[in-house]
Parts: sequence; structure tokens; C-alpha cells
Amino acid sequence: MVPRNSRLRRKQSGMTLVEQIMVLAIMAVLAGIAMPPLRNLLNRNLLQVAQTDFIAALQHARETAATSGKRTLFCPTRDGSSCSDDMRWDNGWLLGHDANFDDQPDNGPLYTGHGYAGKLIVHSSSGRHIVRFRPDGSASGSNITLLFCQPSDAAHALSVVVSNSGRIRGAPASAEQAATCAQTN
Repeated sequence: MVPRNSRLRRKQSGMTLVEQIMVLAIMAVLAGIAMPPLRNLLNRNLLQVAQTDFIAALQHARETAATSGKRTLFCPTRDGSSCSDDMRWDNGWLLGHDANFDDQPDNGPLYTGHGYAGKLIVHSSSGRHIVRFRPDGSASGSNITLLFCQPSDAAHALSVVVSNSGRIRGAPASAEQAATCAQTN
């Protein structure tokens, strides 16, 4: 018989291997349930970040035109040094002065922005692929709408609208715009 105060009679604490495996299995199931909503949250956050980036860049282009007194371009680019002729902005954008009205930045771009190629679809409304800000802050031409959507989920598409007066605003895309964005892929 073992005496009461012996070390051999102490209560064992801890978990068995079976208990640990059960806890890991439960945690794996819960993580699997949580992943799709987390992915959706991250995708929507990327859309909002892209929309905010473009609004800030457009406001900077407008401010550059006003402070420099020169016509300023904001356009999509594929190479980071010249404006491209397409309406896809997911490869990047640039900002530059255009004194000779050739829709290309004079003496190279002042600023460039990274693209979201492979992550997001960003494209402008038909017929308009360059935003031209005048020194008074207005944007010549017609209104332009930039659409932002996920290649796999256009339902949560966002937009940025630049009016002729130069006003820049972000908004959720309409159902029609979201459908157009999804077809652009």
C-alpha cells in the first residue's frame, strides 16, 4: 500500500493523445467554416483599398493641375512610362503634364501607380480612357466611371466617377455596371 502523502498518489493532469487529436479536429472544422467568410472579407477590402487609391490619385492629379497651372493627365499604363489606349486600368496608371495635347506625359510621368492585374478588374467607361484635368480643376470631356470588381465576384463591384466639373466620388456600382465589369474579364 502507498502512503497518502507519497508522490505516486498525486493526481495526474494533462491531456491524452486522443483528447489532443479531438481538439485539433474540432479546430480544423471551425477553421474550415471560417475561411470562406474571411476570404470574402479580404476580397471586399481589396476592392475598397483600390477604390480609395484611385480616388486619392485622381484628387492628386486634379490638385497637380491646379497648382502647376498645366493640363494634367491621369491614364492607364502598361509600361509605366506612357498612356495606353485601352480601357483596362488593372496594370497601373500614371499622372503627367500634357502641354502639347498628345495624350502622353511630357518628359515622362510625374507619378505612377501599381496595378491590380490578376487580383482585380479595373476598367473605365466606354469611349473614355484618359482623365484630363485643366488648371481650373475641371475634367474635360464626358464623365468617366472607373469600375472595380473581382474576377470571380462582380456582385460587390465599386465605382469611381469623375464629373466634368472635376468632382471625384466613389460609390457602389449599379447592377448593370457590375455585370459589365464581370464580362470584361
